[in-house]
Amino acid sequence: MLKYIKGYAASIEGIDVYPMISLMIFFLFFVGVLYYVKKMDKGFVSDMNSLPLEGGEVANTNAHS
Repeated sequence: MLKYIKGYAASIEGIDVYPMISLMIFFLFFVGVLYYVKKMDKGFVSDMNSLPLEGGEVANTNAHS
């Protein structure tokens, strides 16, 4: 099956550009996420970091009355 797909893909004109496009999309997305994380408000990150630990008691959402 893979041999058939490889043979078919090799016969397509200009197919060598698609792996480069997918690499660029991945790279740009990765750089965008890193930029977003770097520019995040540090106070917001601290609040989100401590959120699960605040309140002391965990509410049971599966409890039936």
